[in-house]
Amino acid sequence: MSQATKRKHVVKEVLGDFVTPTENQQIVKVTGSRGNNLHDAVTAQGETFLVSMPTKFRKNIWIKRGDYVIVDPIEEGEKVKAEISFILYKDHIQYLQKQNLWPEGFMDEHSSQDKTKKELEKDEDEEEDASDSEDDDSDLFVNTNRCNCQYSESEEDEDDSEEEEDEDEDKEKRRENAS
Repeated sequence: MSQATKRKHVVKEVLGDFVTPTENQQIVKVTGSRGNNLHDAVTAQGETFLVSMPTKFRKNIWIKRGDYVIVDPIEEGEKVKAEISFILYKDHIQYLQKQNLWPEGFMDEHSSQDKTKKELEKDEDEEEDASDSEDDDSDLFVNTNRCNCQYSESEEDEDDSEEEEDEDEDKEKRRENAS
């Protein structure tokens, strides 16, 4: 099987399948990356240990701090105590919560993250509404390679032009009267 085909199947499996943890598997939160395919993880009870990423996920699926994963325990491991068996995304987490399989220790964190995301979206919507009502060019790209010239018309310029127009009309009237 080619590398591209393998990657396609792994990505399809991770994104499409809804997996429930078995009795020896557990859901953990990734708290950081140590490098060399090792990640710091914390359980719902607060236990911290290292988890390894299996070969099938390497260079195919990426995880970051704050992601949730299902892990299989490794009995002989001293530092690395588990191996990642499945990576959980938002849809998977919602499915597990509906099935009442989501750990209680992570309930508060996940709901508070959802609330903060919703609040940020509301703030962004309000800002967009405010910016739509005003003609604000502050978010436009500014080319720093060109000198910044400001063009504006002042009231004095308008007054001067009105005075010139008045003078021109007076001259025309004089010419008409003279002829």
